[in-house]
Amino acid sequence: MGCCILGRLFGTDGVRGVVNRELTVELALKLGLAIGTWFGTGSRILVGRDVRVGGDALMHAVIAGLEAVGCKVYVAGLAPTPAIQYAVRKHGFDGGVIVTASHNPPEYNGVKVVGSDGVEIPREAEREIEEIFFGSRWRYASWKSFVWEAKPWPNVIEDYVDAVASMVDDEAIRRRGFRVVVDAANSVGTLATPRVLQKLGVKVYTVNSDLNPLFPGREPEPTPDTLRETRRIVAELNTDLGVGHDGDADRAIIIDEKGEAWWGDRTGALLAAHVSERHPELPKRVFTGVSSSTLVEEYLSRFNIEVRWTPVGSVVISRMLIREGGIAGFEENGGYMHPLHQPVRDGAMTTALFLELMAHEGVKASELFDRLPKYYAVKTKVPMPREKAVEVVNEVKKHFSGQRMVTIDGVKVFGDGWWFLVRPSGTEPVLRIMVEARSPEEAKRLAEELKKLVEEIARSKA
Repeated sequence: MGCCILGRLFGTDGVRGVVNRELTVELALKLGLAIGTWFGTGSRILVGRDVRVGGDALMHAVIAGLEAVGCKVYVAGLAPTPAIQYAVRKHGFDGGVIVTASHNPPEYNGVKVVGSDGVEIPREAEREIEEIFFGSRWRYASWKSFVWEAKPWPNVIEDYVDAVASMVDDEAIRRRGFRVVVDAANSVGTLATPRVLQKLGVKVYTVNSDLNPLFPGREPEPTPDTLRETRRIVAELNTDLGVGHDGDADRAIIIDEKGEAWWGDRTGALLAAHVSERHPELPKRVFTGVSSSTLVEEYLSRFNIEVRWTPVGSVVISRMLIREGGIAGFEENGGYMHPLHQPVRDGAMTTALFLELMAHEGVKASELFDRLPKYYAVKTKVPMPREKAVEVVNEVKKHFSGQRMVTIDGVKVFGDGWWFLVRPSGTEPVLRIMVEARSPEEAKRLAEELKKLVEEIARSKA
């Protein structure tokens, strides 16, 4: 089942599945019962969602489960995930539940659980909820206490917009008179990011800004390929910047004024150096998943910033950032965590910070990215069940046993001027392949060879 790819129920980032196939209203109700039992009777829980199909029904099923075990539920409604996370922490909620599948294809939805700090609950807590779920060990409230009615929680987006705008040098940004294209992927990012930028004096152009659960403008995952039309618009309008969000707006893929889209590890490296200079009191370290490029180490070593490699998954990075302290956490997929604001992925915050960097440096976006070591990336994926993907990874390890490698999540192999990562997805039944090299031709060749090898191994395991 799609919602049981990793750890039985929770995947890399919450519970996900195809709506009305793996992720049904019945499952959402039981999830609400299990989550509410884990939080405890009387807990104040904020619930919200993105625009995805089935979101309203699934959210109300979760609410029914939470209330049945005695939780006091407040409803944020449609809002970006980071806006809901911010509200949970700011207003002292015991936790939050967000109905979203982030970047997944349109037929998916999901359920994400956050703690009182606004951060996704740790893996151990997910395991405890799974035990309650699979053992049907929820504790129903007595009929006398089953009187709570879910109440709307106001100003979630307004408070978030104000908070993000307050974290950057608005005067410097305002002086530059920036023009920015925002592609919100027909989802909740359109409710916040344009307002943040307008508050900073930016002239905003919106693309895919109407709310539509079918995502007619493009796929919800922001990549150089899915953002091709938006990149063209940025270049043709001669704007200073473009940004592409995913379905719940916790990611931001930056597009420079030439229409070039940049992966999040590149953006993360630039922002980390900038934030470290602005806030020297922060520990000089960053946390990033093994899927990020080795150029992160090359670039940040110039600023004496340590890079800590982590397994893929924003939950892991957030929790390490909280526990050990640092400048930032980030992922190659466009997730950037600014701990002075909140230690979670935040698309609007990423966009505002990048504008601050451009304003302070007085240069174009493309000139900032030109500072980075040059690597060219190719990403692909091969559909297969998780069990087979794990077997394939083990065979890839054997095949490249003579090379330097990191094996904390899949296998990352380092060569002379290239590297690749092969890992099972935590959100989809696919094996992900990432390759980087010093030239686009070499990256493409290596990716094709690696994909062929992976497919041969998979066939041999049939």
